[in-house]
Amino acid sequence: MPELPEVEVVKRSLESSILNLSVKAVKIKETNLRFKVKKHEINQIIDLKVLKIKRRSKYILFFFTKNVVMIAHLGMTGKFFLVKKKVKEKTSFYYNLDDKKDLKHDHLVITFRNKTKLIYNDVRKFGFIKVTKLDKLKENEHLKTLGPEPLNDAFSLKYFKDYIKGRNKIIKDLLMDQKFVSGLGNIYVNEILFYSHIHPARKISQLKENEIKRILINSKKILQKAINFGGSSIKNFSNSEGKIGTFQQYFTVYGKIGKNCSNSDCNGEIEKLILSNRGSFFCPKCQK
Repeated sequence: MPELPEVEVVKRSLESSILNLSVKAVKIKETNLRFKVKKHEINQIIDLKVLKIKRRSKYILFFFTKNVVMIAHLGMTGKFFLVKKKVKEKTSFYYNLDDKKDLKHDHLVITFRNKTKLIYNDVRKFGFIKVTKLDKLKENEHLKTLGPEPLNDAFSLKYFKDYIKGRNKIIKDLLMDQKFVSGLGNIYVNEILFYSHIHPARKISQLKENEIKRILINSKKILQKAINFGGSSIKNFSNSEGKIGTFQQYFTVYGKIGKNCSNSDCNGEIEKLILSNRGSFFCPKCQK
């Protein structure tokens, strides 16, 4: 599943390509995504101009004229393609381009007046597209309970300490909880906890202040590095252009079961533990 860095990369690509463009037409090729695509909702964006694009957690928000907002979530395999002068472009290099395979999974096509096309493609159809009004955005069911962004100042030591008072979770589950902090997923939480030297099953009530500080620092550092390298390409996501520097090359624990710990002063091996039905990769010697 695309996590915060991958969604941020897509958002930035869209910003550089479709801002100030006006929608000429919308074609719905598949209505049965995670939530049914409603034609009368999507058609609201016809003749409107894209004013700005933002990311909130793992959601991409398209702000149009007339106070109309389109909300997109990529789910497990969702992606956006841009077609300019009949040439298809990727909005991120964490996935392949394959015209023959892509075509049957192209579910929504937005055509702009300059003939640029924005295509939403989703193999597993767990993503969704919805349209709402700006004045209803704060109360949107997908957005209203989200915690602070991990890259923002609001994700602070005081916030963290206040939030965990009286709670009895393990740290892995806390960082995965979108109500606590929005946008983190399994890949980056594994990496954050490794760099913070904290076992994923540690109780949050046992965390010391300096450990919380390490989590905060490493969350911001790792996410920013991942964004700089275009996100992570794993499973069905791969770089078809042979580019180097994608963040999966810098994984220290995720998917590294049985590999030697990357810390030079450690002779441990990476282990895997299932927590809340998700794989947690860690070094039993470095992470306590």
